[in-house]
Amino acid sequence: MNRPTSLLLNAAHALDHLVLLVFASAVATIAIEFGIDRWEDLMPYTAGAFIMFGIGSVPSGRLGDLWGRRKMMLVFFAGTTVSCIAVALAQNPIQIAIALTIMGAFASIYHPVGIPMLLSATKTPGMTIGVNNLAGNMGLAIAAILTGFMVKYFGWRAAFILPAVLSACMGLLFARVAPEELHAPGKKKSNTQPMPRQITMRALTVTTIASTSGALLFNFTTNGNTELFRERFAGVISDPATLGMLLACVYAVAAFSQVIVGRLIDRISMKPLYLGVVLSQILLFVIAAQSSGWMLFFCALGFMAAVFGAIPFLDAVVVRYVDDRMRSRVAGIRIAISFGVSGVAVYLLGPIVKASSFETLFFVMAVIACCTAFTVTWLPSERRIKDALLAQQ
Repeated sequence: MNRPTSLLLNAAHALDHLVLLVFASAVATIAIEFGIDRWEDLMPYTAGAFIMFGIGSVPSGRLGDLWGRRKMMLVFFAGTTVSCIAVALAQNPIQIAIALTIMGAFASIYHPVGIPMLLSATKTPGMTIGVNNLAGNMGLAIAAILTGFMVKYFGWRAAFILPAVLSACMGLLFARVAPEELHAPGKKKSNTQPMPRQITMRALTVTTIASTSGALLFNFTTNGNTELFRERFAGVISDPATLGMLLACVYAVAAFSQVIVGRLIDRISMKPLYLGVVLSQILLFVIAAQSSGWMLFFCALGFMAAVFGAIPFLDAVVVRYVDDRMRSRVAGIRIAISFGVSGVAVYLLGPIVKASSFETLFFVMAVIACCTAFTVTWLPSERRIKDALLAQQ
């Protein structure tokens, strides 16, 4: 794989997360235009995007393995362009819900296709995953700051048109520089020793459960942080562009945790490292529940670093336990389960905050993190993996 293709695959990860977060960043402004009194009442309309983001990963992964990952990435760029324009043209909540759902379907392509494509030739998967996830979460930072400025100066519809233009340009460039695949990944021969089935199934079960709870936290935080900052910074900062810059700073700084974690995955045992990251989430969510103003800002840096820092483990498990010929399908199934379930988080976010408060939401997230920590303890240890491989020889 040439360097321009690798750079475009990382940039596509940023684009994937960017387009899914624009709505949450502009929801208060959109609610006003559509005559809806509270932004919380508009959040359920975006649930379809995140449900399709999960469910669509299954056919996306299958097509990536059996039809071709390069072809599927071209579909990703084209579909993202069209769906962003459709959201910008929506005239009521129902239309915007339909357009967002279509966007989620195309956004589902990247994770089971783009990441395995990027990892297919690397010798340092942890670092590659860390850099790729850093790029993805830079998309969150860009979404926060871009949407804040676009809403302030050009309106919320322009915040969707700009990503559409970026997607079209990236798609054309990808078609030009990405090398053609001689064979679809699923039709190639493997030259690596397969992992024992029992170990593989246990690891994938653990990572599927952990990724589901992790995706719940990811969706609760990234979709709720804009309004969280608006509420907890009341009386301190009210300008949407400034709040967007603060949130972008949180995402940008916290995203570097994934590079650090990715580098550590290549060097030390995965299980204790993963457990340590998840345990830190619990403490930070409890502290953030009682914080406001600048104290909340620093807490947000911490809990977003912990949420982002847990993500590289999920792809690392797939790389370690699954042959490249079927990684897209396995990743697609895992993502479908985790994001399909966690799509409910987007639907429940508004009602939970409306009925209680962000404080209650933080305590709910702390409980979810406890469940993740318990699940991670069942991940096979490095010694057990080595013993199983020796016994198989």
